[in-house]
Amino acid sequence: MPSSPVFRAAARPCTLVVCRGCCCGDPGRHPGADHAGQLERLRAAGAEGGFEVRVSDCLGPCDQANVIVVRPSAAGRGAGGRPVWLGFALDDDSTAEIAQWARAGGPGLAEPPLALELQRIQPPRGARTGSGR
Repeated sequence: MPSSPVFRAAARPCTLVVCRGCCCGDPGRHPGADHAGQLERLRAAGAEGGFEVRVSDCLGPCDQANVIVVRPSAAGRGAGGRPVWLGFALDDDSTAEIAQWARAGGPGLAEPPLALELQRIQPPRGARTGSGR
């Protein structure tokens, strides 16, 4: 029964939700950041590393752009993992560390790299980590 909703939920991988709303991904606000390249690198790493990458409209904390939410896999959720919100994800190092953590299992299964701990942000009140695209 691989197509049943229960099976799909049990097999759900770690997912990165990448904000590309009003401020995240805006070259006018962050002219030195390669926003398209960041998304390409994350998608390539996800294809190789077994995690998903989704793009969302504005997630809310615009003053901390670029925002990426690392959602746990089903196994990570079962181990106590919860979504982790990261802000200021603008450079190649943070992109690589986010991909490395997702490849290792993400929340609940692997500890984040130390630098990402410094990028943790509080989600806005009532925030959801769904994907618009």
